[in-house]
Amino acid sequence: MIIPVRCFTCGKPIGHLWEEFSRRVSQGEPPKQILDDLGLERYCCRRMMLTHVDLQDEILKYETHG
Repeated sequence: MIIPVRCFTCGKPIGHLWEEFSRRVSQGEPPKQILDDLGLERYCCRRMMLTHVDLQDEILKYETHG
């Protein structure tokens, strides 16, 4: 779905970092460098960014009205 606002484990706000992370990964930058630049040092927060799968567009295909 969408990236959680906070890390599930430590509670650090991470949702605001997702768009920059996603954009930079798509441009070919190494994820390790991006996470370091964004200040994500804890492995739990890094896990949240690295393992997130954005399914929002896929789910919207099946939205029904009525």
